[in-house]
Amino acid sequence: MCLRYLSRKRIVLLSITAVMLCCALLITVASLFTGFIRSVEDSVGDYLGDVILSAPSTHKIEDYADFQQQLAELSIVKAATPVLSGNGLLLTGPGQIRAAQVLGIDLQNQLQVSPLKEALIRQKDLPAAQVAFGDFTDKAEIGGFVGIGLIDDPDEITDSYDMQKVESFIGRKAAATTGTLVEQESSPSSPAGETAAPRFARKVLRFTIADVVQTGVYEFDQAFVYVPIEALSSLLYPNRKTCCESFQIALAPGTDEAAAMAMIRGLWLTYAQNRYPWAEQVEIQSSRQMQAFLIAEYYKQLNMLMLIFGIVSFGVVLLVFCIFYLIVMTRQKDIAVVKSCGASSLSVAGMYLLFGLANGVLGSALGAGLGWLITRNIETIEKGITAMTGLKIWKASTYLFTKIPNEVNWQWAFWICIAALAAAAVGALIPAVAAARIRPVRLLRYE
Repeated sequence: MCLRYLSRKRIVLLSITAVMLCCALLITVASLFTGFIRSVEDSVGDYLGDVILSAPSTHKIEDYADFQQQLAELSIVKAATPVLSGNGLLLTGPGQIRAAQVLGIDLQNQLQVSPLKEALIRQKDLPAAQVAFGDFTDKAEIGGFVGIGLIDDPDEITDSYDMQKVESFIGRKAAATTGTLVEQESSPSSPAGETAAPRFARKVLRFTIADVVQTGVYEFDQAFVYVPIEALSSLLYPNRKTCCESFQIALAPGTDEAAAMAMIRGLWLTYAQNRYPWAEQVEIQSSRQMQAFLIAEYYKQLNMLMLIFGIVSFGVVLLVFCIFYLIVMTRQKDIAVVKSCGASSLSVAGMYLLFGLANGVLGSALGAGLGWLITRNIETIEKGITAMTGLKIWKASTYLFTKIPNEVNWQWAFWICIAALAAAAVGALIPAVAAARIRPVRLLRYE
């Protein structure tokens, strides 16, 4: 009777549509935002390692091969690679100068720690053992990789790069200007006990661009230059053995981060006890810890955004209430006839409440489907909007990534659908009570 009576009221479709649109909106927003947060977390862990061991800023780890070997022998460690860095400028041609961060890496170990091979333009399809900085007859020459954003700017509309132009840089000569602080000796005229301030010694590293890196992470693509760690170390610290300032460590799958960091710290302290007086000042933290504050702020923004949209979507309750109350007020005689035929007040109230719940179930189910469809095809939708309006909504320079996250967050979707169901039930509750209170005798006494 509920279905036969109320399904004829086409105005009810409006309440179903409202529930559907609100669910789709909230599911899409929650999925995109949580996808963005997850991408931020994963990008750092993917390219910088699960755990980072960093020496104090003024110190370097020399002759690190033994420690690297001991790390690799730990069951919790998948791979470990040393890294040496220096800030500076990259010159790729006349007038083509960009600020860059030069990273000295052990290439083969770096490929095991991070998905760097998959980010290479030319060598990504080669076996990892064949990926190289180049093969030069002159051993004095070296090769390097550069981020794609250092040699080209993305198109303002499509956010894509001119790949023909990018590939033309492979094989070209480039120069990275960097340097290090050098302690100065005090002059005889200086007051006793006063030391001279360290000076910056400029160094130029010339190399051939062997490949271009496109990670999809804007900050990495716009900043990083990769060169052999031996070349960068001998350039910056010619009087030292090959040195690094940090280790990027990839953990074995299923490893507990806290336990792993404790084991790595114990191994380091044992190794460095008689080698480095500053051994205990080394910082060991996971990539998630490095960005914990930022991620917490993102989640605060997500919760605030969902609260605002939730308040706006609360209008569904009012809409369902208005539609069902309108039905009750315009069909009082029909309700009186139903009750005079033997239906109880509870049955009449249940009829309206049941149909309100049915609206919620149907609307939330359709909303979940629509939210999934929008989220999974968000890049196509964004490109369509850009093509029609010329407005670029998602820019890598703003949102950090070239690809829009498109995974549906089903945990959020479940609770949003439950909330939609509850909202529809609350909206139908008062009209259901009003219908139950109708007295057939008063309405039908003159019929």
